[in-house]
Amino acid sequence: MDIEINRGDFRELRIIATEPAELAEGQARLGVERFGLSTNNVTYAVVGDMLSYWDFFPASDTEPGDDTNWGRVPVWGFASVLETRSDDVRVGERFFGYLPMSDELVVTVGSANPFTVSDVSAHRAHLPGAYNSLRRCASDPSYTDATADLQMLLYPLFFTSFVIDDFLEDNADFGAERLVISSASSKTALGAAFLAKARGITVVGMTSPANKAFTESIGIYDEVLTYDDAADLPLLPTAFIDVAGNQNTLAAVHTRLADVLVHSMIVGDTHWDAEVAESSGALPGPRPAFLFAPSQIAKRTEDWGTEELNRRVADAWGRFIAWVPSWLTLEHRGGAEAVRSLFLDLLENKIDPAIGYTCTMTEEVAS
Repeated sequence: MDIEINRGDFRELRIIATEPAELAEGQARLGVERFGLSTNNVTYAVVGDMLSYWDFFPASDTEPGDDTNWGRVPVWGFASVLETRSDDVRVGERFFGYLPMSDELVVTVGSANPFTVSDVSAHRAHLPGAYNSLRRCASDPSYTDATADLQMLLYPLFFTSFVIDDFLEDNADFGAERLVISSASSKTALGAAFLAKARGITVVGMTSPANKAFTESIGIYDEVLTYDDAADLPLLPTAFIDVAGNQNTLAAVHTRLADVLVHSMIVGDTHWDAEVAESSGALPGPRPAFLFAPSQIAKRTEDWGTEELNRRVADAWGRFIAWVPSWLTLEHRGGAEAVRSLFLDLLENKIDPAIGYTCTMTEEVAS
């Protein structure tokens, strides 16, 4: 069973039945157990063509006469081996990694070590290795049974938060005296703010009026503003972290700060359907630069080595999830129709930022 989305209209999703594919030598069949779903997955759809997110899990063949361009949105979660024709994985072994919104996934097992296994399926050969790697739960330093739900929901977002903060620190924050982060109630923004505050950086959050009280209640930002307050931002050297992807907000921040804006980073598109700014001219200040996390990961792997990178991420992750339960409640959605409905709510920003959602394709509630 797969959930597919119309790449031309994200509000159209379909649930299709699938037949198990026969395994070739070196392949394994994984049963998708559960996964997290958040606005991060909306971002995957929005930038799917630009960053090849659609290529990880090809959609099924369309019926004759159906010219819809279907795709499968990636998620992060847990899967276990149901069947294997590879000596590098065993039946029953559990993995954490990049998965489709499906009940199973066939992988072609490539390089394997005590910590990870790579999927070298032909259609993934051109994609970043970080997304093609499955982490063995038995040896994953970030995995515990008690925090598994938080891991699948927040770890990929937090890893992006870690990369945001590390990229800024690696560049001496571009000389900024403060950070301004849009979509401040989002999990990625909260993670980045958490890490920046630990370094002693002043952090201002920007959010919608509906989420302002919640964002203030968390207590991680030095100040919380609504998007309409952009024109009142004090004129200080600022690095802007755009998690929202709202073009009008981007234009407002650039217009207000202009000469004191030292860096403008584009991270996501949680406001995927916001109207584009009317001005067709170039934005004042530095040109917005999209943060491609795998590039910074590759740099730090070269700088520090894989073991040290993993140690630093695990240390930061441990501090983060010790704080998260003070403001986040977990809820579960079971069944393909419930998952489809939740994705639509995420598209329309009809979700409570104080709730994190875990999902299964079956209607059984995850343990």
